[in-house]
Amino acid sequence: MKYLLGRKLNIDWKVASVTIFSTLLLIFDHYYAITAYKYLDRFLLYLVFPLLVILFLYRENPKEYGFSFGNWKLGLTYTVFGLLVMTPILYYLVKGNTTMKSYYAVLEPGLPWTTFLDLVGWEFFFRGWILFAYSRKFGDDALWLQAAPFALAHINKPDVETLSTIFGGFAFGWVAHQTKSFIWPFLIHWFISTFVILVASGWA
Repeated sequence: MKYLLGRKLNIDWKVASVTIFSTLLLIFDHYYAITAYKYLDRFLLYLVFPLLVILFLYRENPKEYGFSFGNWKLGLTYTVFGLLVMTPILYYLVKGNTTMKSYYAVLEPGLPWTTFLDLVGWEFFFRGWILFAYSRKFGDDALWLQAAPFALAHINKPDVETLSTIFGGFAFGWVAHQTKSFIWPFLIHWFISTFVILVASGWA
């Protein structure tokens, strides 16, 4: 009987819950809608829900999951450096790629608040909740573990963007890991998304 049952599993319940909840939230976001606005849905699913889990299920301080400014001097340095490096790259990438232009040109209305609401939850989800929960168990390997679902969540977006997201997700995670805050990768990602839409729409 012992041979048939195998050895006893030793599963970290917080790692399991983060994995299950995050997977279900990504699937729910793909198939269903809570409101008429996708960016509001993502704010609720990826920011509000994880915060409720942290506060009421885990009974922990959200600061332990990067919900703070962390090392703000280092974060500000990374953010400014990231914007300076990414701006010319994004400009020429979008201008020279018809797929990127056609995909993002239709998303202009409501900037920058729509991208803010869309991405503040998105970044906390990956670079806060998942990253810091996994890092307790898996250490630095959590950087790749959170980057994988992040990349898969980009499927159906332009190929050049999706192919880069495993590395971009790692880079965003590294910034969060170094600064102990999801805010700095959020600011970089918020700028990237808003700038890409403006360039695709002909405003920049």
